Amino acid sequence: MKVLVLNAGSSSLKYQLIEMDNEDVIAKGLCERIGAGGHIKHTVSNGFVAEYDVDFPSHKEAFMEVAKLMTEGEGKIINSADEIYAVGHRVLHGSEIYKEATWVTDEVIDTIDELRELGPLHNPPQAAAMRACREVFGKDKPNVAIFDTSFHQTMPPKAFIFPIPYEYYEKYSIRRYGFHGTSHRYVSKRYFELMGIDDPTGTRIVTCHLGNGSSISAIRDGKVVDTSMGLTPLDGFEMGTRCGGIDPSVVTYVMNKEGLTPDQMSDLMNKKSGLLGISGVSSDNRDVRAAANAGNYRAQLALDILAYQIKKIVGGYVAAMGGADAIIFTGGIGENDAQTRAEVCCDMEYMGVVMDDELNANGSRKESVVSAADSKVKVMVIPTNEEIMIARDTLEVVQNHKD
Repeated sequence: MKVLVLNAGSSSLKYQLIEMDNEDVIAKGLCERIGAGGHIKHTVSNGFVAEYDVDFPSHKEAFMEVAKLMTEGEGKIINSADEIYAVGHRVLHGSEIYKEATWVTDEVIDTIDELRELGPLHNPPQAAAMRACREVFGKDKPNVAIFDTSFHQTMPPKAFIFPIPYEYYEKYSIRRYGFHGTSHRYVSKRYFELMGIDDPTGTRIVTCHLGNGSSISAIRDGKVVDTSMGLTPLDGFEMGTRCGGIDPSVVTYVMNKEGLTPDQMSDLMNKKSGLLGISGVSSDNRDVRAAANAGNYRAQLALDILAYQIKKIVGGYVAAMGGADAIIFTGGIGENDAQTRAEVCCDMEYMGVVMDDELNANGSRKESVVSAADSKVKVMVIPTNEEIMIARDTLEVVQNHKD
């Protein structure tokens, strides 16, 4: 039984075809420059790789090329698209409308598209990808939407309500939603599996998804009680190009000084801030780290801000939960940058965190414990796997729908 997992961007389409009997990835790829040329890289589990330029006027043509690669030529892995049992779509924002994985219909796609104000960079192309997928594969092919916001729906009102006039929550559903939910759910679930915990009642963990976009979640009893991203993925802490949470007055002050429109200010905070804005070097943590090691003051400052802000949020969540059993790092930075993990966890002995420098140095890119044996709070690296969670949810929704 095969499930196709899709993650669409405004000009891109990432995909994985997963054999659910053993959860092996049998093919994966990336379509880029959709609407502005086109390029595809397609990799098969047997080692075959196809990479070339091809015209992608829209997501529809990208789907057609993916289907062609899967069913024809050297990269053939299925005889036809009929062998794909279902398609699972990652969707950024479900607002308060979609609180769990949802069977895709025309109405669902329209609603996802209408939520563009909450996810302007993600929701419209994800809706477009759903339409294209149903056009290429047919409307009888089961499609399921999996929302980044779903896992965070267990937050209590005291965590998700912003202290602005309550009428704006009632009128516009302005609240904290949180994102990277599929990743936080995967690593927390995997932690329980690794620890042999069948019932998470009584557990308290902090999951840190650190990458170009980053968020942290407090998870008690297996359920999210707080998370760092808010109404949109801009909130929280310093990211690749996002500023994270700042004094709201900074927004109006800069707008007045620079004569910026709301859209221009949003662009500044989303695309020109964070590691890029502070360092002036790059939005990529690896480039900023290299520059800092070469003596670049602003690059080092950007990294110092990042570690400091993560530490504050982790500490706040531990306080809010009354302690923690584990702090888990995942995502591109969390999984690969031992120095960031060390900087975040240093001077946390007072709350039971004791790092092992050697374990941490050798603990990247794999499931590993990077804290000392006598650490009361376990610090771990658990590489995320959002695609398998999307595939599992898709399979469950389709089977329940057919029942």
